[in-house]
Amino acid sequence: MTDLTNTARSTATSEPRSRPHLALPFVLIEPLFATLDAAIIVAAGALGGLGYQHALGGGLGDVGFYAGMGLVASLAHVLVAHFLGLYRHNHLLDAERDGGRVLAGWCIAAVTIPVVLFLFKSGAEVSRGSVLCFVAVAATGLVCGRWMAKRSLRAALLTGTIRGRRVVVVGTAPELAQFDRNELLTRFGLQEIDRVTLPRVDDLLPGSEAKRGEAMTARIRHAGAEEIVLALPWSAPQAVTAVLRHLRAIPLPVRLLPDCAVSTVLRHQTSMSQRLYMVEVQPAPLSALDRMSKRLLDIVVATTSLLILILPLAISAIAIKLESNGPVIFRQRRHGFNGKPFVIYKLRSMCVQEDGGSVVQATKQDPRVTRVGRLLRQTSIDELPQLINVLQGHMSIVGPRPHALVHDYEYGRMIANYAFRHHVKPGITGWAQVNGYRGGTPQLELMKQRIELDLWYIDNWSLTLDVYIMFRTAVELMWPRNAY
Repeated sequence: MTDLTNTARSTATSEPRSRPHLALPFVLIEPLFATLDAAIIVAAGALGGLGYQHALGGGLGDVGFYAGMGLVASLAHVLVAHFLGLYRHNHLLDAERDGGRVLAGWCIAAVTIPVVLFLFKSGAEVSRGSVLCFVAVAATGLVCGRWMAKRSLRAALLTGTIRGRRVVVVGTAPELAQFDRNELLTRFGLQEIDRVTLPRVDDLLPGSEAKRGEAMTARIRHAGAEEIVLALPWSAPQAVTAVLRHLRAIPLPVRLLPDCAVSTVLRHQTSMSQRLYMVEVQPAPLSALDRMSKRLLDIVVATTSLLILILPLAISAIAIKLESNGPVIFRQRRHGFNGKPFVIYKLRSMCVQEDGGSVVQATKQDPRVTRVGRLLRQTSIDELPQLINVLQGHMSIVGPRPHALVHDYEYGRMIANYAFRHHVKPGITGWAQVNGYRGGTPQLELMKQRIELDLWYIDNWSLTLDVYIMFRTAVELMWPRNAY
C-alpha cells in the first residue's frame, strides 16, 4: 500500500507546473506539417512558373493558373508523403535528416503535373521550362522547410509549447521504467501529469487491493486527466482486470501501453503511428461530439423551460413561504459527473432539510411533507429549480437521478457497477423514471432494478433517446406514479 500512497511524483516535480498559455495540441503536428508542405508547393508553383516567364521577358502571365497547378501537385504530394510515413511523429521528431525521402516523395508527386496538363489540354499553354523551374523551386522549399520545421518542433517540445493529451500513467515499476515523460509525448502524444507506481503484479490479484484502489482513484480524480494509461505486462491479464475494477468508477478512457516485450519490437516501427499500438481497455462513455451535442440540447431545453415555467415557479415559491417558515429553495449535496459533489436545488417540500450522515427517503403519507409540498412533489414542480443546475453544467435534462451522498456510499457497497452511474451527468429525469422507478426505493431490489435501467441508458445513449425520454416524462407527469 505504501508504494501507491507515497509514490514519488518524479515527473510532476521535475517539470515546472506552469506552461505557456497557448499550447499546440500534439495531434495537430501532422496536419500542420502537411499544410506547410502544401503551402510551399503552391507558392513554388506561382514563383517558379511566373519567375521563369519573367526571366524570358514574357511578362508575368496568369498567376491563378500556376497557383492552381501548384495546388494540384500539393494534394498529390501530401498523399504520397502520408503513405511514405513522412508525417509520422517518429520521423518528425527524429534529428536525422530525411531530405532524400522528401525529395523521393516530391518526385513521385510531380508526375501528376504533366498528367493534369494533358487531361485538361493545357500542355501547349505551359512551357517545359516553367514546369521544371516549379519542380526545382518546390524541391528546394520542401527540403529547407522540413529542416526548419523540425528544428522548431524540437524547440517547442523543450519549451512545452506542444502538449499532448493529459494522462495519468498507472503501472508497475519495471514497465514504467521504459517510458519517460518525453518518450510518452513523442511516441504516443501523451502528456504525463502524474505517475502511480503499483506493487508487483502478484500483489494486484483480487482480495488484496481494496484500500490501494481507493487511494489510486482518488489521486487520479484530483489530477484532472483526460485519459488513463496503464503500463502493465500483457502476459498478466488478471492484473489488468484488477486495476480496471477500480478504474471503472472514473469516466475516462483507459488504454494499455505496449509492455517491455512488445515495445522492443515496435520501437523502430515507422509505417504506423505508435499510438495505434495502444489497446483501449475501457472506452469513454460519450465522445467529445456526443457531450457537445447533449450539452447544447440541455441548454436549449433548460432555457426554454425556465422562460415558460417562470409563473408556476413564482406561485409555488409564494405558497411555500406563506405556509411554513424556512427557505424556499432546498439545497442538498449530490454526486455528479465523475463522482464530484455539487449542490442540487429543489423547491422545499418538507419541514426538514436533511443533508448529512442520515437522509431518510420520503414515504407515502410522510408527515415531514407539507401540504403545498405534497402537491409540488406529485406534479414534480419541486424539481424545476434543477434547470438552474443544468445551466450551471452540474446536471443534464436526462440522466441517472442523483442520490444523496449517504445513499451513494451505502448502495455503492451493496450494488455492483453502481459507480458507473457517474460516467455521465445526473439528470432531472431518466430512463428509470419513465419506466416506473420514480420516487423512493425502500427495497434493495428496487434500487438494483433502477441501476440496471440507468446503466442501460448510458450504454445506449443517443440524442434521439434523450428526446424520447423527455416526451415520455411529459406523459408520466399527467399520470404520476410513485410520487409522494
